Amino acid sequence: MDPRTTPVPPAEPAPPSEAEQKAKGRSALLGAMFLMATSAIGPGFITQTTNFTVQLGVAFAFAIVVSILVDIAVQMNVWRVIGVSGLRANELANRVAPGLGWALALLILLGGLVFNIGNIAGTGLGTDAMIGLDPKVGAILSAAIAIGIFLVKRAGAALDKVVVGLGLVMIGLTTYIAFTSAPPVGLALKNTVLPEQIDILAITTLIGGTVGGYITYAGAHRLIETGNTGPQHVREIAKGSVFGIIVTGVMRAILFLAVLGVVHGGAKLAADNPAASAFEQAAGDFGLRAFGIIFWAAAITSVIGASYTTVSFLTTQQTSPRTRNLATVAFIAVCTVLFLVLGKAPVNLLVFAGGFNGLILPIGFTVILWVAWRRRDLLRGYAYPKWLLSVGVLAWLLTLWLGYQSITGLRALWG
Repeated sequence: MDPRTTPVPPAEPAPPSEAEQKAKGRSALLGAMFLMATSAIGPGFITQTTNFTVQLGVAFAFAIVVSILVDIAVQMNVWRVIGVSGLRANELANRVAPGLGWALALLILLGGLVFNIGNIAGTGLGTDAMIGLDPKVGAILSAAIAIGIFLVKRAGAALDKVVVGLGLVMIGLTTYIAFTSAPPVGLALKNTVLPEQIDILAITTLIGGTVGGYITYAGAHRLIETGNTGPQHVREIAKGSVFGIIVTGVMRAILFLAVLGVVHGGAKLAADNPAASAFEQAAGDFGLRAFGIIFWAAAITSVIGASYTTVSFLTTQQTSPRTRNLATVAFIAVCTVLFLVLGKAPVNLLVFAGGFNGLILPIGFTVILWVAWRRRDLLRGYAYPKWLLSVGVLAWLLTLWLGYQSITGLRALWG
């Protein structure tokens, strides 16, 4: 055969350099941090923060600081155990007690399904405030965007970019409103250590809202897919867990300051939508549009986080990425249809799902601490730090109390 006419096979693509692999790993880790943070920053987060700011004023600063410290104690343990073991929470639970992981998955599914209906409703409210679009149309378009993220070829990379980008948008716009509303920062800082009032309900509600239910595992499960697992990645795992909670705390703090500035100035907020009212009074029509963007971003990232994490509990690491992504698409579609049929998540269902979320934290966290204390074999021989385990036990005692409160709430609802 004439060598001049012999087809030349296409050159093999060069393997990524070490620098490219490190950059990819850092980007994925950043995505895991923001997935945890933005999963916590949902529509309920914004409404909850606004209501407590109106009720407690500057004293709410203390509740925010305490809740952040407890959240860090929980997430450092969750990320450390899951990250070092390379196993998801449901897989760890099944190793500790066969079937427990599937029971945990069922609780996650029930809570995630109901709250995701609320998240999808939130996207519609956000588009309404942002551009005056009909809430149902806005919700459908938003669900389509969320579905599109999981249908692209590199869904994981797309997910990371979206949650990081929208997280930064939320923080940037809220910071602007906080400056505009001119809050009493000095008085708020004083109340972080010397509060005028201590509200235990506010503290426990914040903790449940930022590390309850599926939110506890959103970032840690994404961490596994980045490849940054095993004892050799302990430093990155520790930094990621703390940074994710700090992002959530920063958003909570600046949202608190934005609303505080308006309330402290003597303004009365609209009862039907106090958060939107606060933004509008701080920056006029731009403030209302900014609220719409923030609320929409908070809602759609929560849709993504809830769907991704729920499906991660219903599948295994052996499940192909395509199957996982299609299951996530189906979950979002089901939640959207239920929203269109129901109009919103019924209040009783939200309370019921909230009760389940309150049970998930102590059950799942018990598994995490048991593995840290007694199952070194699952941690690849890693010697778990005693100080971190001790901090985790203190936080665990609080989760037991939160779980008891959830059971009481479920009993009242059942009655």
